[in-house]
Amino acid sequence: MNLPLHPAPRRIEEIPGRPPHADVDVLTSQDDQLPPQGYRLEYGETVRIAHADAAGLRYALQTLAQLRATSPTPDRAVRIVDWPDFARRGFQLDISRDRVPTRAGLRRLVDVLELARFNQLELYMENTFAYRDHAEVWQDASPMTPEDLRWLDDLCVARGIELVPNQNTFGHWERWLSHDEHRHRAEHPESQTFAGTVRPPSTLAPTDDNARFVTGLLDELTPHVRSRRLNIGADETWELGTGASRQQVAARGLGPVFLDYVEKVARPWTDRGYTVEFWSDILGSHPELMDRIPEGTVPVVWLYDSPDHIATVLERMSPAEQEFNRAHGVDAEQLRSFSSRARALIDAGVSFWVAPGTGTWLSFVGRLDNAIGNMVDAAETGIAHESEGFLLTCWGDGGHVDPPAISYAPIVFGGGVSWALEANRDVEHRLAEVLDRHVFDDEAGVLGGVLTDVGRVADGLDAAIGNASPLFRVIQQAGAMEPHHVPSAGSLASARDVLSSALSRLDDARPAAADGAAVIAEIRQAVRWALFGVEVFESGLVAVVDGTAEMSRETARGLLDRFDSLLADQRRTWLLAARPGGLDTSIARFAPLRRRLARLASGSAD
Repeated sequence: MNLPLHPAPRRIEEIPGRPPHADVDVLTSQDDQLPPQGYRLEYGETVRIAHADAAGLRYALQTLAQLRATSPTPDRAVRIVDWPDFARRGFQLDISRDRVPTRAGLRRLVDVLELARFNQLELYMENTFAYRDHAEVWQDASPMTPEDLRWLDDLCVARGIELVPNQNTFGHWERWLSHDEHRHRAEHPESQTFAGTVRPPSTLAPTDDNARFVTGLLDELTPHVRSRRLNIGADETWELGTGASRQQVAARGLGPVFLDYVEKVARPWTDRGYTVEFWSDILGSHPELMDRIPEGTVPVVWLYDSPDHIATVLERMSPAEQEFNRAHGVDAEQLRSFSSRARALIDAGVSFWVAPGTGTWLSFVGRLDNAIGNMVDAAETGIAHESEGFLLTCWGDGGHVDPPAISYAPIVFGGGVSWALEANRDVEHRLAEVLDRHVFDDEAGVLGGVLTDVGRVADGLDAAIGNASPLFRVIQQAGAMEPHHVPSAGSLASARDVLSSALSRLDDARPAAADGAAVIAEIRQAVRWALFGVEVFESGLVAVVDGTAEMSRETARGLLDRFDSLLADQRRTWLLAARPGGLDTSIARFAPLRRRLARLASGSAD
């Protein structure tokens, strides 16, 4: 039976009788035979709900509300039986790469997460919590305050969502280590070059003193939420073994040194009864450590490209790109799928979570088909190996330019496949309807289609880049584009048609959602950015950068004028749902292209 419910229930059938009247009684009962978070809903002349627990009752009532809002209503009575594939369905939002949401933005996110039946939210932090004695780190970031966290925790609890503290405690400490008072904590206090890329200090030395320091931060962070869970990060420790821990790593190996530090950070919390999550990218390359994973911790396996997309990327990868991966300790074969990424854990029988991505970073308008394939791969692997958790991630690489609304389609899809994979595989074909009906309340039925159409533009290009859209890369990193990163003229023309059509269609959107006007403005800005990426490719600028072509001053001036208009509008639309801290840093990431265009517009050699 095809009813506009989200997530789609795993079992729905007609039963004898008629659907209920508006004032029908609703009878509820608890049933121990139902799986956790499960429910049975009979929608007939009497509405009967049997539920396993409080969560099951919540989800039954959500389904009942959607049935009652259906027009036309079902003409027969129905029975729905439902429960989740993953007990924990989490969403992680990166708030450390420039974009920190306003309270209104966070409230809107929680609304969408509740619809998609996520029951866990993590705000990924590096420098964006107002730690009492460290204003030098967060003073320009418009950070989350203790009051913000308590407010958000209350909001989440009311929606059946657990707010889990998430503070990286090992890698990604650039914003701390850039300050003189913290540089002594670095594994290597000087910038280093990895395959031609200069990286500032970003990894903490795995010392007892640093473990005590981050424990102090967590002691300050955790009291503001009710959760007895904690995510300590520990991913991408690029410099580990190159400085302070060089001798330890030489004597014992990188894996044991990594895991020893993770245990030092986790132990005070597991001793208090917390469950501690940490990223498994380093651990997964050391199968000899599988029997040493600390009790009470959960390795989280992350991967952000679909098997189909990454296969194409790896096939076309240049020697320079292969060397970049090697220099950063990345085993390309582990990137092919979640099962290959988690192989060491699977072979050892170790429990783990899966963490796919929304694909809404380094993209402007998302990479929806890639995200769908990535999420299905994660769900299949997690279900096959009885993972408790599915953690959908939304990162902010490159200045977090993609606005919040661009993530709504993958959030809706991810919520469906983490709730009941087999019932929701085909949600991708009705994502536009779900968004218009349940997220935007768009009576014109426009916004959902616009988001799904523009979200597929990047994946429709005949140039494949891992973890990014070519339309984004050409604006932020035109000088790093290789020939196989450049789409063909026909591919770019198709992208232009879809994006231009989307801009026109936005004029007809009629969302009744409270933030409807802001969402339209954010989507319009994102589409304009993507169109500018098409225009930069079509201008031949990549060839100009390579020194194989020239650009007229008139062409450069035209691009520069449109670029400046986009930058000005970016400041305005950013503030619709995000705080001002981080905005200048995000905008500054576009400075290299602007300087290049300014030189070309003035007639100077590039």
